[in-house]
Amino acid sequence: MDAGSSSSSISSEKRRMSSRRPLQDVPSRPFLPSMHTTSRNPSWRQSGDRFIPDRSAMDMDVAYYLLTQTRKEKENAVPASPSKEAYRKLLAENLLKNRTRILAFHSKPPAPSRPFFQEADAVSPHHAKPAKQRRYIPQSADRTLDAPDIVDDYYLNLLDWGSGNVLSIALGNTVYLWDASDGSTSELVTVDDDAGPVTSVSWAPDGRHIAVGLNSSDVQLWDSASNRSLRTLRGVHGSRVGSLAWNNNILSTGGMDGKIVNNDVRVRSHVVQTYRGHQQEVCGLKWSGSGQQLASGGNDNLVHIWDVSMASANPPRGQNQWFHRLDDHMAAVKALAWCPFQSNLLASGGGGGDRCIKFWNTHTGACLNSVDTGSQVCSLLWNKKERELLSSHGFTQNQLTLWKYPSMVRIAELTGHTSRVLFMAQSPDGCTVASAAGDETLRFWNVFGTPEAAKPAAKSGNAGPFSSYNHIR
Repeated sequence: MDAGSSSSSISSEKRRMSSRRPLQDVPSRPFLPSMHTTSRNPSWRQSGDRFIPDRSAMDMDVAYYLLTQTRKEKENAVPASPSKEAYRKLLAENLLKNRTRILAFHSKPPAPSRPFFQEADAVSPHHAKPAKQRRYIPQSADRTLDAPDIVDDYYLNLLDWGSGNVLSIALGNTVYLWDASDGSTSELVTVDDDAGPVTSVSWAPDGRHIAVGLNSSDVQLWDSASNRSLRTLRGVHGSRVGSLAWNNNILSTGGMDGKIVNNDVRVRSHVVQTYRGHQQEVCGLKWSGSGQQLASGGNDNLVHIWDVSMASANPPRGQNQWFHRLDDHMAAVKALAWCPFQSNLLASGGGGGDRCIKFWNTHTGACLNSVDTGSQVCSLLWNKKERELLSSHGFTQNQLTLWKYPSMVRIAELTGHTSRVLFMAQSPDGCTVASAAGDETLRFWNVFGTPEAAKPAAKSGNAGPFSSYNHIR
């Protein structure tokens, strides 16, 4: 069992929280220059002070000559012949390179380890490849927003970033929308205390409609463009719905009752399949990119792989529906992420009693690798452009860690949160990651590079899973 929710009983603290406006920029602390001699800025190079000469960069013999040349010429004021004067100028041009500056302010470049011609011979011009420039990864958050009243619960999923570039976050009983294009904030819905708090949010693939899971076991579907409630799915679960995942028009819901239900949101009788395999709360749900497999993680330390080809609406009682049951983790499994460049590769992360990231071949059920991260794994995200994996963690550092796959070498550690980083979401362009933590802050990290030039989107005739609602009278 992983630590779940934590609440404050101090009334003055609650009053202070209620006065804070959500999703407002948190003022940064004034910059204090480092006392170390090296800078964190990669463009800075140690080249000395621009007002203090560098003796190591000076040719002392040439400097002595330039200092004494004028005095010697005055002492020996004998008119030189034109030929000698021409020889003196030619000698100065070739030996001194017409230098007149005595002091030097920059260090000499380092000497090559091998002669130039040796290196040129060793590398054939036909086989030479340009060296790939290493990407600069900022170590601090690009932006920080205030997120008061966020529920500090490991088993919930309160953050999602839709394809329309709008981020949704649940703070207590309210779902807020933050538009990344202009930084504007709007309130989508506030539920009653009897139904709340909000326990999960998930954008539909169209980036317009959003599912909201509640503590009361209901699931609400909303149109974010018109701020209109479309329908409420009731009676699906017996307790709170902490995980949601979309597969086109199918909304999968995972509850504290251990059930996973596939709902077709287009029809009145929305329950299509029910998966039973977890004995405790389902806290992680992710569909594969192909839409053929669903991964689920639970508080019973299990990971299940469900295949749509094996699903049936009414399975025989006692029949196992899962494709694979993976029981290597030693704590609750919430963090799940399907690899974007290998369709049958799944990464999963365990809670505080496990602390491991494991990689699975979902065709065979084999565990390919396991890495002990040293702390609770709360969330996982793949880089869509590079073979990299980002993980968020709890005690003790509350950091985000960027890993190189498959070597699992740490590339960067991103710190700033002061409480466990429970939720992460990735921008539509795949470059920016938003993280929300128990410290009631929402931080944005430019961890996966810079976005490419936008390409014109192809027009599609598919209007999405909610197109029928536009025609209801």
